[in-house]
Amino acid sequence: MSDLICYCFDYSIEDIELDFQKNGRSTILEKIKMEKKLGNCQCSIKNPKGS
Repeated sequence: MSDLICYCFDYSIEDIELDFQKNGRSTILEKIKMEKKLGNCQCSIKNPKGS
């Protein structure tokens, strides 16, 4: 399994690479940005490195 990049939404390096290959851009990054705007980010709790 690939290392997690996003602990809030469980995205790994591999997920992001595959998303980019499939779509020509990172739709995952767009999803993360939208969720952050909606206040659904919990990096300070879920990410062992903090936000």
